[in-house]
Amino acid sequence: PGPPPGSSVVWKAYHCKNYTCLINRRLQKGSDDCKDCFWLNGLERNRWLPRRKPIELEFTQDEVLALMPKGTIRIGLDIGGGSGTFAVRMSERNVTTSMNFNAPFNNFIASRGMISMFLTVSQRLPFFDNTIDIVHSMHVLSNWIPPILLQFMLFAIYRVLRPGGLFWLDHFFCRLVQWDETYKPMLERLK
Repeated sequence: PGPPPGSSVVWKAYHCKNYTCLINRRLQKGSDDCKDCFWLNGLERNRWLPRRKPIELEFTQDEVLALMPKGTIRIGLDIGGGSGTFAVRMSERNVTTSMNFNAPFNNFIASRGMISMFLTVSQRLPFFDNTIDIVHSMHVLSNWIPPILLQFMLFAIYRVLRPGGLFWLDHFFCRLVQWDETYKPMLERLK
């Protein structure tokens, strides 16, 4: 699929003035957050889908959903949903999900037919306790977030997850020493 029309975004505040510019960021040197996530014909095309050559430690959505009895995952939250591919794939499996931090991501997600919430990781999740079946986060909840804020967010996630719900922490980045000293104990406290 090609990019959606850019008429839903006020581009004045951004370096890019249309979705084509965002898609072409993948060709530039450097590492920007979500550098290739707007390129739906690239990595996004097969993300979370079965591959001919599986990549170690990567799971498909179907593999994760199979961990639960069929039909028990209906409401999801994708923290930092990028361009909305996770939400689109989950909607194909009758699960609603998405959350992002700003435009043009939210506009892009909406143009794909998904509902996107404008929230940051420093905000309280606007859901009742024990209401979400699955929470997913890829590249967002990692070592770039101060530990106290990450701990706040993890407790918020476990507050909204229903008993027996799934928290899918997809691609957590940190140094081994950080894992041992900070993040492993933090996650163990959630049990």
